[in-house]
Parts: sequence; structure tokens; C-alpha cells
Amino acid sequence: MKKKKLIIIVLVLIAVAVAAWFLFFKKEEQVVVVKAEKPTIGNISESVTATGTVEPVDTVAVGTQVSGTVNKIYVDFNSTVKKGQLLLELDATLFQASVDQAAANVAEQQSALVYQQANFNRQKQLFEVGAISRQDYDNALYTLNAAKASVASLQAQLHTAQKNLSLSKIYAPNDGIVLSRDVSEGQTVAASYNTPTLFVIAKDINRMQVKANVDEADIGNITDGLRATFTVDAFINDVFNGTVQEVRLNPTSSSNVVTYTTIINASNEDQKLKPGMTANITIFTKEADTALLVPVKAIKYKPDSSLSSLYKIVPLKGIGEEKSRQDTARSNKAIVDSSSITAYVWVKQGNELIQKKVVTGLNDNTHVEILSGLSGNDEVVTESEVVSAKTAAQQGEASSPFMPKRPGRSSSSSKKKS
Repeated sequence: MKKKKLIIIVLVLIAVAVAAWFLFFKKEEQVVVVKAEKPTIGNISESVTATGTVEPVDTVAVGTQVSGTVNKIYVDFNSTVKKGQLLLELDATLFQASVDQAAANVAEQQSALVYQQANFNRQKQLFEVGAISRQDYDNALYTLNAAKASVASLQAQLHTAQKNLSLSKIYAPNDGIVLSRDVSEGQTVAASYNTPTLFVIAKDINRMQVKANVDEADIGNITDGLRATFTVDAFINDVFNGTVQEVRLNPTSSSNVVTYTTIINASNEDQKLKPGMTANITIFTKEADTALLVPVKAIKYKPDSSLSSLYKIVPLKGIGEEKSRQDTARSNKAIVDSSSITAYVWVKQGNELIQKKVVTGLNDNTHVEILSGLSGNDEVVTESEVVSAKTAAQQGEASSPFMPKRPGRSSSSSKKKS
């Protein structure tokens, strides 16, 4: 009895040992998995990113040419104004007094002119009959002309006073919206040396522009008319569309970084965009629609020796590694005016990996455009890796003829025999 128990214990220990070996010590079988995919049709682009500021297309700073005290303000921030609308009035007391004084001076001098004209007429008649000398005649003529000049001078002063009086009222130079108001009622403004700004008016906020700061390394790819998109922090899920209007030639340097101001026009019909918003901009320098695309890693892939026992590797005839680099260099030089270059990919055909020469176009670092050398039915190899049989099965590779079948499975006929 004791001997029987001992045998059972030994068998249990052996079973536990075997199970532990299977669970912890046995190495899982490894297989090589080749991943390939067919080219896809899609859109691809190359772009430049930048930051900038949203601003109205055109703004006008409204100032005053005369000094005075602000008597009345008729508009405020965000007021919609029409061309010729009264915005502000300065105290016109002094301006009106100047007009009255100038008008009185003109009236006085005009009265003197009437007297001098009558006196000249008398002197002229006397001179014609020889009653007075030539000198008396010339003095009368000189006095008349001086009176006329005085009247003209005083009339000019009157016009100046009247103009200053009219300038005490500030009118809108165009239709628009008041962005800022820099004065208040009772404030004194002085226009001695420069024109003080009273208001800033945006002509049309239904159209905005973005001033993008583009790095000098990217500015060579930016031309007028390119499509651009941007987002603002206030509407992070909205993408706004625009068009490059111009690249300004005046550079800006900050911390040894040179940027160029690029103007992008954008519609603002819904008026979501506000002046001063920070924009994150993408400018599309090159675009291609319905292009044949493969992953970038496909043109970087090269089969290693681990695949030689599983696949027949067929390199392109006469193309070695050095030859490939030389052809690529010559291709780049030959098509300097194009974005296309020569590359090489591996195509899976049954049990063969065949190298093919392709011409590529745009590259967005995720996909690359294939201009020639591939069809939509080719299976382009993107990578190969060594994984466990279990992982390969989970990835859908269990049916591969190069992967061993998992043990413990029998056919239906063997089941019947058992």
C-alpha cells in the first residue's frame, strides 16, 4: 500500500515538473512573418507649418488735425458705422470765434477796397486830363492793388478758420466697425506734432487675413495662390480655409531666427474670427489627388537572410546596392525640376520576393506617391519580423505554409478511426 502511494506521489511530481517545464522553460516556437499590402488610392500633400495672427484685411486709424477738448462722442467699441457718419465733436467755441474774427477782418478790408477803387477812378480821370502827375496816379494804383491783396489774404484766413471749424467734427472715412476708441468725453487732444488716433475702424470683418511667420528654410516653397488651412484656439475643432496672397520681402529676425511675413486671405462670413487671434497655419506647397500610395517604410525595406529559406529572393538584374545608389543620384539630377525620384521596393508574388524599380513623387513621411513601376494589385512588402507562432496566428498568418501547424489538432478522418 505504501509502495502504491509512493508511486502515485512520484507520478504527480513528474506531471508537475513536466507542466512547469512547458509553462516556464520551453521556448515558444518562432516564425518569420512577412507583412505586405497593396497600394491604395488617396490624396497626398507636402506642407509647411507656421504660426500667425488674425487681422482685418484693412483698417483705418481716424485722427484729428486740430487740437481741442472732446465735447461729444457718438460711437463706441464694436459700433457699425457708415461713410460720412459723425463720430466725435470737439469743443468748437474757439474755432467759431476764429471764423467770426476772420469774417470781420474780411468785411473791413472789403470796405477799404471799395474806397480805394473809387479813389483810383478819380485819380485816373484827373491823370487823363493832365491835372495830376504820373506819380500820383501810380500811388493810387499801388494802394488799390494792396487793398485787393489784403482782401485775398484775409479771405484765405477766413477759409482756414472755417476749415478748422469743420475739422472739429470727425466723420467716418468709410463703412466699417469700430475696433478701438482711444479718447473719452472731456479729454483734450493735441495735434501739434502728430495726429492723435481717436478711433480704429475695420473696413470689413467678413474678410480677414492671417499674417503668418514662415521660417526662411521653408519660404522658398511658398508662392501666391497656394491653399492654406488654419485653426485658432477659440474654435479648436474648426478648420478655416485660406489662400496665400503674398510673401513680403521684408524679413524679421528674432534670436537668430529669420522669418518672412506671409499674408493669407480667409473668409469670415460667420464672424468667428476675431482680430488678434493666434492661428496655427498649414500651407500646402504640393498636392496630388487620387494618387497611388504605399507606406514610406516600403521603399526603405530590404529582405534579410532569415527569409532566404522561406522565399525565393529575386533582386533586380544588374542592380546592386552601389548601383542602386548611383541610379538614384543620377535620377535626382536628371529630374531636378520635379519632385520625383527613383526608389526600389519588394513585391511578394507567391513564394517569391521580387525587387522592382519605381518612380516616387510626393512624400509626407507616412506615405509616398508612386508615379510608375507598380500596379494596384501588387503586394508591396513593408516589413518582416520574427514572432511567436501564437502571435502570428493572432495576426492572421496561421494559414501561411511557412508556419508550423499547432500540435494537438487531428483531421476528421482520424477522429473517426479513433
